[in-house]
Amino acid sequence: MNFFKRFKRILGPRTQNKNRSAQSVIPFRLNLLLWIVGLLLLMLAIRLFYLQILNGATYKADVKESDTTVQTNNVQRGMIYDSTGKVIVGNQAHQAITYTKGSDVTDADMYKIANQLGKYLTVSTEKLTTRNKQDYFLANDDNLNRMIKKAGLAKDVTADTISTSQYNKVLKYLNAHPSQYKLTSSQKNKAMIYATMTGAYSLSTTYIKETGVTSKELAEVGEHLSSMPGVKIGTAWTRNYPQGKNFQTMTGTVTTSGLPADEINTLLSQGYSRNDSVGQSYIEKEYQSTLAGSKSQTEVTSNGSTVAKSVLKYAGSKGDNLVLTINAKFQKQVQSILTKNYSSAGNGYSTGVYAVVMNPNTGAIYAMAGIDRDPTTGKQTVDEVGGINHPITMGSVVKGAMVLGAMMDGVITPSNNTLTDMPIKVAGTSAKASWFNKTGSANTSLTASTALEVSSNSYMMQLAMKEGGMKYYSGAQITLKPSIFKKLRYYFNMFGLGQKTGIDIPGESAGYEGPSTQSHIGSALDESFGNYDEYTVLQLAQYMSTIANGGYRMKPYVVSQIRGTKSNGSLGAVKYTTQPQVQQVIPASKAAFNVVKEGLYLVTHGTSPYVTASSLKSETPSISGKTGTAETYYGTTATTTLSFAGYSPSDNPQVVVALAIPGVTNSNSGANITMAKEIFAAYWKDVQNSSSSE
Repeated sequence: MNFFKRFKRILGPRTQNKNRSAQSVIPFRLNLLLWIVGLLLLMLAIRLFYLQILNGATYKADVKESDTTVQTNNVQRGMIYDSTGKVIVGNQAHQAITYTKGSDVTDADMYKIANQLGKYLTVSTEKLTTRNKQDYFLANDDNLNRMIKKAGLAKDVTADTISTSQYNKVLKYLNAHPSQYKLTSSQKNKAMIYATMTGAYSLSTTYIKETGVTSKELAEVGEHLSSMPGVKIGTAWTRNYPQGKNFQTMTGTVTTSGLPADEINTLLSQGYSRNDSVGQSYIEKEYQSTLAGSKSQTEVTSNGSTVAKSVLKYAGSKGDNLVLTINAKFQKQVQSILTKNYSSAGNGYSTGVYAVVMNPNTGAIYAMAGIDRDPTTGKQTVDEVGGINHPITMGSVVKGAMVLGAMMDGVITPSNNTLTDMPIKVAGTSAKASWFNKTGSANTSLTASTALEVSSNSYMMQLAMKEGGMKYYSGAQITLKPSIFKKLRYYFNMFGLGQKTGIDIPGESAGYEGPSTQSHIGSALDESFGNYDEYTVLQLAQYMSTIANGGYRMKPYVVSQIRGTKSNGSLGAVKYTTQPQVQQVIPASKAAFNVVKEGLYLVTHGTSPYVTASSLKSETPSISGKTGTAETYYGTTATTTLSFAGYSPSDNPQVVVALAIPGVTNSNSGANITMAKEIFAAYWKDVQNSSSSE
C-alpha cells in the first residue's frame, strides 16, 4: 500500500537520487498526520466492536427501558373580582397528598402503593363505585384466580394471562354474586386510593387527598415517601368566597373529582387530563380557558419505573383574573331587599323572586339577585342567576313594547293613537277588560301614553286586533289568524323579550311561547298585555334598557375585564376589556319612543286615580317605569305575578331595575314597587352618587 511504502521510506536510510529535483518528497508533518488518522480509525473500530458486538444487547435493552416524556402539573386558578376590586372568588392553599403515575407503572405496583398509603391516609369513600370495589378486589392475584375459577373460565386462564373480555366475565360474575367481594372500611379506603391512582394518566399528577390532610397524616406519609414511588406532599387550591358563599350561585363551581362525565370527551380533545378540575357551571364554566392558566411542564427521563432525570421546561402560568361588572356590596343589598320584602307579597304558593340591575347604555350588569322557593316545603335558597333561567308570565310590564310595536306596524302613530278603553267581548268567550273597568262603567278615551299610565288591557287588545286586521265590535266573531302570534312576538323579540340575550353566563333560557294554533287564537289578546308568553327577568331588564336609551338593544354582560397578576399577587395588567355591543337598533321614530317614555313617566308621576306606581313619585333622581300584574295559577289556586321594570333618572337614564315575584296571593301588597324603590335608593347610595347623574 502507498501509505506503508511512504512510512518505510521515512524510517529507512536516506539515499541520494541522481535527479533529486524530479523525485516527489512528502513532508514529514504530513506523514505524521496520516499516522495519527490511522491510529484514530483503529481506535474507533475497536470501540465499535466493543459497543456493537460485545455489549450491543445490553445497550439495546437500556434504550428500550429509558423513556423521556413531559410531566404536567396544574397551576393556581385565576380569581374573580367585583367592579371595585374586592375578591369575590379566591384561592385557598392546602397541603395535599398527590400521586404522579410513572410511565411503566403496573396495576400491581399501584395496588401495592395504595395498600401502603391507605395505612397512613384516610380519604372520602363517598364516590367509591361498585366497579371501583371490584377492581380493587381483583387487583389481588389470589382473589382474581379464585374468581376466574368461580366464573367458569378455561383452566389455563390465570391472573397473568387473563384478557379484557375474560376479565369482564369475572366482573359479570361478581355483579351477580356481590357477597364475594365484601370490603371492610379500611379496604374501601384503600380501594378509593387505588381508583384515583389507576384513573390518572401516565406522568400526570392527581390529588389523592386535596383538603383536610391532618398533621399526623402528613408526618406518616412523609416518613414513608421513599417506599411509595410517585406519592408526594404537595399544594392544592380550593375556591373560597370572601364576600360570602351566596356569590357561588352566580360564579358557579369547580369540579373536585376530575372532568364532568357529560363533557369528558370534549374536554379531553382540548388537552385536559381526566383528573383535571374545571369550571362546571356559570362564570367558572364560561371562562374556563381564561381562569385555568397553563400547566407547568417537566421533562422526565425514566428507566423503567425509576425517574433518572427531571428538568423543569416551563414553570406554568397562573390563570388570568376576571373583573366583574357586579358591585359586591350592592349585590348583597339587593339580595337582602328581596329577602326582607318577599313574604309581604303572600308567597305561600310562590316559586321565587328575582331582580336584575343593568346599565341601559352599556349592558353591564350591576347586580343579579334571587330566591328559589319550594311551595311544597317552603324552603328558600339563594339563586342569584334565577333571573336568567326562570321564565315567568310577566303581565302588563311589557306594554311599552306592545305600543312601540303597534307604532312600527302603523296601526297607530305618535300623533294619532286615541282609543276607548272598554271591555272586549268576542263571540264564544267571556269579556276581557282592564283592571279598573271590568263592567264598562269606566269607559274612557286613552292615548298611548295614558294607556300606559293606567295599564289598560283593553287598549293593548285593540292594538293586537288592528295589527291582525280585525275590525272589532262587541260580540264580533274573532277573525284573527295564527300569524298574529308571529307578528306580536316579532316586535317583542326586537326588545329582547322571548329570546336569549347572549349574556356571558351559560344556562340562559329563551323563555316560553304558548301554543299558537287557531284553537288558541283568543290567547293572542292575552299576549298583547303580557299574560300569555313567559320571559326572564334579564329579558325584562334588556327590554326596559332598550326603551331607556332610545332604541338600542344592548347585550348584557358580567365580565368587564380580564387581567393578569402582579408578582405580589394583586391584579395585574389589563389583557381584555369588554366593549358594549348593540344587538339591534329598533326601527321606531324618536317621536314614538317619546310617547312611550311619557307614558312610563306617568306611571310614577301621573295624576289619574288609576296610576299604578304613585309611591315612586317623590323618589330622587326621578323614576320612570311600568308595573305588571299577571293572572296565574298554582294547581287550581289563583295566584298573581307582581313585576316591575323601570329606569332612573327619567330624563337621562343610567340604571334599569327589573324584578318579578311569581305565584303570590297578595296582589295589592305593592311588594314589587317597594323592592324597586329600595333597590334604586341602594344603587344611588353605593354604586353611583346621585349628584353625578344630573
